[in-house]
Amino acid sequence: MLPLFEHKSELPALTDRIVASYHKTNLTQHLDHCPLPSYKSVVELIEGLKEILYPGYRNRNRLHSENVAYYVGDVVDRLHDLLVTTFERALCHGEGKTGQCVPEKRESMERAAHQKAIEFLNQIPDIRLKLALDVEAAYAGDPACKSQDEVIFCYPGLEAITVYRLAHAIYELQIPLIPRMMTEWAHGKTGIDIHPGAVIGEHFFIDHGTGVVIGGTSIIGNWVKLYQGVTLGAISFQKNETGELIRTTKRHPTIEDNVVIYANATVLGGRTVVGHDSVIGSSVWLTYSIAPETTVLIQKPSLKFKSIVAERDDWII
Repeated sequence: MLPLFEHKSELPALTDRIVASYHKTNLTQHLDHCPLPSYKSVVELIEGLKEILYPGYRNRNRLHSENVAYYVGDVVDRLHDLLVTTFERALCHGEGKTGQCVPEKRESMERAAHQKAIEFLNQIPDIRLKLALDVEAAYAGDPACKSQDEVIFCYPGLEAITVYRLAHAIYELQIPLIPRMMTEWAHGKTGIDIHPGAVIGEHFFIDHGTGVVIGGTSIIGNWVKLYQGVTLGAISFQKNETGELIRTTKRHPTIEDNVVIYANATVLGGRTVVGHDSVIGSSVWLTYSIAPETTVLIQKPSLKFKSIVAERDDWII
């Protein structure tokens, strides 16, 4: 067996090969440019925002009317600084990989980041009201739920919707990268993939949730309920004359008010509209619009039972 130092003697040459690969493509390296936002900071931002969205449910649970203002003020101050740094890095990157950062650019991006951070934080009260309606929708829509507290503590649908509503507000401020980083973090945690560009109304409930996909140009009305495995996706992707994808068209469906879409249903296409008060049954594949108050179901399949053991009275065969 070779001594350890003899194995390590190969490492300098390996390092040279790895570094040389950086110069062969710019697609998987970010060198000599403004620093990127870090996932650690984005996760810290999400967790801090949830502290003030759901006071008393997260890290600090002994809050009361006498100390809540001090606590929230401290969190908001910390979040502001984190938002400015994170937004400024994202905005710099959004200007394009044009080389070394220059002081003039960084200063203008920092001013823009501060303004957008304040604009975002000013939306927190309204976001809290929307999330309260989402909590009510979950409690009203699930007979297994015993309380609104259970929704806040336990429901992955609410977790995904919470992060989405925050990310969507940042998306509307035209901050690059950060909204998608936020929703992909929630996707990994909950199994629910909501693009931050989607427009989702009030009283939104995702039951169970695993495998739900909501595309970036989806529009969802009020009092909509989705079950696990639902996809709101695109039929195809249009291309321009040079063969590149056109990224500005509406590719995903519109779901009007009071619609229920059951497990594993797939609704596709930017021109597809599901009319209000409709029901889409499990495993339906829908690529065209339906009128309001319509129920769409797959015909009941015919089941075949084959027993390989002796029959018993309590078995269905």
